[in-house]
Amino acid sequence: MNQVRRGYLFGIGAYGAWGFFPLYIRLLEPAGPIEILAHRVVWSLLFVALVLAVARTWRFLWELARRPAALAGIALAAALIAINWGTYIYGVNSEHVVETALGYFINPLVVVLLGVVVLRERLRAGQWLALGIGALAVAVLTVDYGRLPYLALTLALSFGGYSLVKKRLGLPAAPGMFVESAVLALPALGYLGWLAGHGRSTFGHVSAGHTGLLMLAGAATAIPLLLFAGAANRLPLTGLGMLQYLAPILQLGIGVLIFHEPMPPARLAGFALVWLALVVFTMDGIRHARRSRAARLAAATGAAAGYGTS
Repeated sequence: MNQVRRGYLFGIGAYGAWGFFPLYIRLLEPAGPIEILAHRVVWSLLFVALVLAVARTWRFLWELARRPAALAGIALAAALIAINWGTYIYGVNSEHVVETALGYFINPLVVVLLGVVVLRERLRAGQWLALGIGALAVAVLTVDYGRLPYLALTLALSFGGYSLVKKRLGLPAAPGMFVESAVLALPALGYLGWLAGHGRSTFGHVSAGHTGLLMLAGAATAIPLLLFAGAANRLPLTGLGMLQYLAPILQLGIGVLIFHEPMPPARLAGFALVWLALVVFTMDGIRHARRSRAARLAAATGAAAGYGTS
């Protein structure tokens, strides 16, 4: 099997797992969102520690400990992913799966916007058009919901910020996730201890199956991230970009078809505008990638011709 095909399999596995995640979160009831988040952090730390032990990559952590700027960046990434996870869990448990799907649909547009605001990047005309359509979609959905779609915007902004920080850090997936989980582990353990002390913990008090599902939160969190890292290392950016829509499509289907959340005409119109923005955004990215590839090929051909005549 070639590396590109393996990359697509890893990517489908990662985004497919994220797409079906609402079904798993619902199984964790009656645990509340913060309790689920705390268990997700603690068990993720233990699971990734096991992965690092098997792979024998602890040395990287000692090297990282001597880089204060990188540690500060990881702390920021940990805070952003905690906000993202907590918002997502709350959205699923409060019967807003459709709105959480919207957050991941608009995430690519938010990443582009962060590039303009934070990195001072210049956008192409197609990207500006996609952002404009996306802004119109948010306006339509605001009218439909009677409020800003704050869950979707929080998810998109937090994950966009997390992606930006992770890109600038450039850390391997498993060690980076271990340190992020370690940053969050102390408050998570403190909260779980407080719940246990006040008799409010569901861990070990509902059923053996419920306890096992909470413990599986670490693997359910880490495995898709590791698969995603494997896909990102093997696929071109355009291929990875197309796969990212798989997760919110599955989440939207689960919200409407399984959890029977409403999809009135105005909300459907808002989603249609989001999808139009994504089509414009994706086509612009593919066109730009092809032009860049053609330009590099022409430059290489010209250089080779010049070398041959010298």
